[in-house]
Amino acid sequence: MSNATATVATRRRTRRAPRLSPLGWTGLVFVLAFALLAVVGPLIAVDPLARTGGPLEAPSGAHWFGTDNLGRDLFARTADGARLSLLVAIGSVLAGVLVAVPLGLLAGYHGGRWIDDAIMRTLEALQALPVFILALFILGMLGNGESQWGPVTVGPAAKVVLLLALSFLPYFARVARAATLVEVQEEYVNCLRVVGVPRWRIVTVELLPNVLPPVLVQAFLWVGIAIFSESALSFLGLGIQPPDPSLGNILSGATSYLMLGAWWFSIIPGLVILLVTIGINLLGDEVDRLLGNGR
Repeated sequence: MSNATATVATRRRTRRAPRLSPLGWTGLVFVLAFALLAVVGPLIAVDPLARTGGPLEAPSGAHWFGTDNLGRDLFARTADGARLSLLVAIGSVLAGVLVAVPLGLLAGYHGGRWIDDAIMRTLEALQALPVFILALFILGMLGNGESQWGPVTVGPAAKVVLLLALSFLPYFARVARAATLVEVQEEYVNCLRVVGVPRWRIVTVELLPNVLPPVLVQAFLWVGIAIFSESALSFLGLGIQPPDPSLGNILSGATSYLMLGAWWFSIIPGLVILLVTIGINLLGDEVDRLLGNGR
């Protein structure tokens, strides 16, 4: 018996900590490279609005990513566009989570009752509207430039954050509701109800910490979707407006020059969008695996 105990103890001591797979490392490298471009790039680059070279110069020592059709440094514009895309993505996902988690907790705690039905039917109606239809509706009313809301000036980036947060809200709320439905079936919740613990305390102190992890994993994945969505909106002229750089509007302005041989103008910003989207998805899947399986 003592030998068996010693064997189990030895196995526990030699068990390895969770490690990233090759795909996880690939995703991490892509994400860190994008973060480095978005955070450090604007600090070392020239003014993204300044004309520092000739039109459509190929990549060189003076202009690492080349120049655009107006002679502006493409590295500076790509770095500034990546920074703006990252801020918009994080802001929209954070806003969506902050609204969705309370709604999901409330719906899940009252699962099957009228409160649950009212919340989920409303979110389903919102989910049925594609993000571009929402964009046409919201930006059609507010315009895609700066708007004055009382004493507050709201720019295009803030409108995109609002738009994406609304479109992401149903997905985060569904995850929070599903996790809450699982938790409320646990014995500890019934015990807390029996001893008279207030409902608000059960939800905020006991349920919330258990509901947040799956929501945060999904939120990380949706940062990549938000970067892609912001780029797509700007590409179509519904997001960030020129001359302010965005990965989407840089790509939009480059399409006319691809056939002229200026491959760097469209390939580089397109590659940045592609790699960060792949990287976030790979890393998010890896985090989900490690949290779920612990191996």
